[in-house]
Amino acid sequence: MRRDGQALVLRLGQGAAPDITRLKVAPPRWLKSVQTRQVGGGLELVLTLADTADAKIGAADGATYINLFEKPPAPAETAPAEAEAAAQAPAAPPRPSPIPAGGVVRMETKVGAGQVQLVFPWANPAGAAVFRRGGAVWVVFDAPATLDVSKAPRGLRQLTRMGAVRGADYAAVRIDSPAGTPVFAQSQGATWTITLGPGAQVEPATQIRVVRDQAGGPAGLKAAVAGTTRVVRVADPIVGDTLSVVTALGPAKGLPSRREFVQMALLPSAQGLAAEAYIDDLAMSHDGDLVQIGRPSGLTLSPASTTVERAEATLGAPQAAGMPGLIDYRNWPKTGSGGFLARYNALLAAANDEAALGRDAPMAARMSLARFLVGSELSYEAIGVLNEAARRNQRVLDDPEFRALRGVAKVMARRYKEAQADFSVPILSDDPSVALWRSYAAAQLDQWPEARAQFGAGAEAFNQFSPAWKARFARSDALAALALGDLNGAEARIKLALMDKTDPVEELQTRLVEAQVVEAMGYKDRALRIYAAVSRAPIDSISTPATLKATKIRLELGKITPVDAANTFAALRYRWRGDATELETIRALGHLYLGQGRYREALEVLRGAGARLPNLPESVRLQADLAAAFRGLFLDGAADGLEPVQALALFYDFRDLTPLGADGDLMVRKLVRRLVDVDLLDQAAELLKYQAENRLDGVPRAQVATDLALIYLMDRKPEQALIAINASRTTILPSALNAERRLVEARALSDLGRYDHALEVLDRDAGRDAQDLRAEIYWKQKGWAQAAALFEKSLGDRWKQAGPLSAEDEGKLLRAGVAYSLAGDDAALARMQQRYSGFYDQARNPDALRVALTGVQQGQLSVGDFGRVTADNEAFAGWVAKMKARFREKPAPLGPPTPPAQAAKPPPKQASAATAARG
Repeated sequence: MRRDGQALVLRLGQGAAPDITRLKVAPPRWLKSVQTRQVGGGLELVLTLADTADAKIGAADGATYINLFEKPPAPAETAPAEAEAAAQAPAAPPRPSPIPAGGVVRMETKVGAGQVQLVFPWANPAGAAVFRRGGAVWVVFDAPATLDVSKAPRGLRQLTRMGAVRGADYAAVRIDSPAGTPVFAQSQGATWTITLGPGAQVEPATQIRVVRDQAGGPAGLKAAVAGTTRVVRVADPIVGDTLSVVTALGPAKGLPSRREFVQMALLPSAQGLAAEAYIDDLAMSHDGDLVQIGRPSGLTLSPASTTVERAEATLGAPQAAGMPGLIDYRNWPKTGSGGFLARYNALLAAANDEAALGRDAPMAARMSLARFLVGSELSYEAIGVLNEAARRNQRVLDDPEFRALRGVAKVMARRYKEAQADFSVPILSDDPSVALWRSYAAAQLDQWPEARAQFGAGAEAFNQFSPAWKARFARSDALAALALGDLNGAEARIKLALMDKTDPVEELQTRLVEAQVVEAMGYKDRALRIYAAVSRAPIDSISTPATLKATKIRLELGKITPVDAANTFAALRYRWRGDATELETIRALGHLYLGQGRYREALEVLRGAGARLPNLPESVRLQADLAAAFRGLFLDGAADGLEPVQALALFYDFRDLTPLGADGDLMVRKLVRRLVDVDLLDQAAELLKYQAENRLDGVPRAQVATDLALIYLMDRKPEQALIAINASRTTILPSALNAERRLVEARALSDLGRYDHALEVLDRDAGRDAQDLRAEIYWKQKGWAQAAALFEKSLGDRWKQAGPLSAEDEGKLLRAGVAYSLAGDDAALARMQQRYSGFYDQARNPDALRVALTGVQQGQLSVGDFGRVTADNEAFAGWVAKMKARFREKPAPLGPPTPPAQAAKPPPKQASAATAARG
C-alpha cells in the first residue's frame, strides 16, 4: 500500500477480483473515484480522495481497513499580540501535595456492624485505587508517603493481615481478606475510607465503562475515569509480577467484576482501575480523564471464552448436600475464575431459562442458585429465589431440601418464627440436621425446653456442620441449659463450642456465654474478669453486652455506685441498638431510675424501646417491667411521695399503661382520692368521667358515675351531677348503691332549687343520710318546724352522753334551735335548752349555741340574722368534709379482674427498684 498525493494505491495478490461496483455507483462521501489496473501480473486498486479529504490506514483482527475523513483545517497564523499574550499566560497550577508534614499518613480503624473501616487522612485530596486480586485487597495512593498501619486490627474475619509498601511514585497497602468479602471506598475531602464487610454503602461507586478504542491504529481499549491522577506500576510480592494501576480522585468509581481478555485482565475494583498483564509489553496511559490500554502491535480483543467455559464446566452447578439441613460451604459458594458476579449471572440466567419453561418446569437450576446464595450467606436473596419458585410451583413445598434450605435462609435473616414454620413440616420431623436448626431458632425465641429437646435430636448430625455453625448450635444450647438451671449441661456445651477452631468473633461470642454460666455458678469475680476481657473487643455487638453484664456485677459487688451504673447504661443504650442487648440495657437503666426515684425517666426509658422491637422475646419482659413499674407507682403507693399535681401529670403522660380491669380502676380511684383531698375537683372529675364513659359497664359504671356526681356536687355543679346519674342508670343495682344514688340525685335537685322534686326522690328513704338531707331541704324551704324536728331527731339521745359534741352534732343542734326559734315553738326550745345547756362550755362556739337555744338576742345579731349567716355555709362545708372522708374509706368498684403480668426478676442490686415498683 502506498499513497501518491490524493491517490491511495493498494496492491492485491495475483488472481484477486474485488467487487468495486458499489464504490463506483455510490462512492462514500470523501471518495472521488475508484479504479483497478493490472501491473506486473498483479492487481492494483486506486482510490482517489476528494481534495478536502484525508485517510488513515490500519489493521485489526487480521484485516486491513481504511478510514476516510475530512482533512483538518490548517492552523491560522496567530497575530503577534495574541502570540505574546499566549506566551505570557500562566500555566495551570499544580495539584497540592497530599503528603502531610513529616511524610507519614497514620491509618485509623473503626470496627462495628459487621464491617471494618480503614481511614487514611491525607493533607490534600489524593488519587487512589482500591481493587481485589484473589485473596488480597490492594489500596494504592498516587503519593509516595509512608503509610503507618500499626493500628490495624487483627484476628477479624474481614481481614487477617495487612502490610504497607512504598514506591517511587505511590504508596500502597496490601490486605489479606477472604475472597467474597465486599469492599467499598469512600472519599470525603482529603480522607479516604476503605470498608471491608457486607453492609450499607454510604456513597455508591460509579461503574467504569471499558470499551474498544475505535480510533485508527492498533487495537486497544479505553475508559473514561473521572479525576484520573496517575498510572503507576505496582509490584505484587506474593505473585511476583507487576500490576498497572490507575489512581483517581473521589468520588468512588470502579469496575464491579473481573474482565478477562486474551492478553490481560482488568481486576474488580471499588475505585480506579488495575490491570494484570499476561504479556510483557502491555501499556497503560492516560490523557486527562481518558485511560488507554494497549500494546504497540495491538491487543487481541477476542475474549478468552473457551477458558471460561472450560472452567465453568468443571465447576458445575451447586449440588445438594448429604442432609436437607446441611450447608456445603466447600462447594456451594465457589465462584470460579470469573468472580462472584460472573458465577451469579450464570446461575441466574439458568434459573430464568428454567422458570420460562412453565409451571411444570424442573427445579434444578433454581435450587442451584438458592444453594449458591445460602452458601454465600446472602439470605434475603435466597429467600426471594425460593419464594418465587414456590409461587410458580407449589408442589416444591413438599420437597424436604426446599423447606430446609428456605428455613436455613430465614434463620440467617433472623426471621426465626418464619423459619420454624418451614422446619415444622412433617417431611422434616425426623431429620437430625434440621433438628439442630430448630434448636437454634427456638433458643433465639427463648423457647428453652424446645431448644434443648431439638439439640438432643440433632446430635448425630452435629459433626457434619461447619465449625462456625457447630459453635453457634452448642452456644445456643448452653443458653437454654442456663435458662433451665442446668449449669453442668451449660458448661458442657461451652466446652463443645470451643472444641473446634473458629474465627475470633465466634470465640468471643462463646466466651461471653461462658461468662454467664460462670456467673450463674456464683463465681462473680471470675465472670467479671471474662466480661472485662471480652468488653475490650473492637466489635460493638460483642463488647456492648459484655460491658453491660460487667457493670451489673460491679454494681452488685458494690464496686460502683448506682449513679455510675446508670451513666454507663445510658451510654450503652446508644452504643449498640436493634437487638436484645439494647432491651436488656434499657431494662437495667429503668430499674436503676426507679430505685433513685426518677419515675418519669424510668417510664420514658422503658416505654421507648419495647414498642420499637416487638418481635424480640426481651420485649415481652420489658413490657412486663413497664407495667409493674406503673402498678407500683399508682397501685402500690410508690408515687404517694409525689405532690398530687405531679402524680396527676405523670399519670396523664403514661395513662396508656393503665391495666384493664379492677386494678386499673383502683389506680384511678386512688389518684382521685388524693386529688379530692387537695380540692383538685376538676381533675378528679375528668379521671372518673373517662372511666365511666370508656372503661366500665353495669354496676361498676354506676358506682363510678355516682362518685363522679358527688365530686360535681362538691364543686357546686349540680347540673353535671344529675347528668352523671342519669347517664348511668341501669335496671339492677345493689340496694346500698341505689340508696346512695337517690341521695346524690336529691341533693343535686335541692342545689338547683327543685326542693319538691328532691323530697319526692327521698320519699321512701328512711335512712339517716336521707333524714339529714330532708332537714336541709326543709331549712332551705323555710319549713322551720319540719326542719327543727328532723334536726332534733337526728341528734337522738346524744344529750344523754357525756363529752363534747362533734362538729356535725353541734351544727345540727345549732340549726335545730334556730329553726324552733323561727317557728315560735317555745316548748321545744325550752326542751332543747334543758337537755343541752350542759354542753355550752365545751362547745366550739358556746355563744352561738346560747343564742340559738335561748332565743335571747345579744349585741346586734338577732336569731334570724344568725341563722341566715351561718347555717348554709357551715352545713355545706361539713358535708364536703364528710364526703372526702367517705372517699378515703370507700372500697373500689368491682370491675373485671386484671390479667396477671409479672416482670422478670431483677438483679440483686436492682431489688430496690423492683421494690419501689411493687410498693
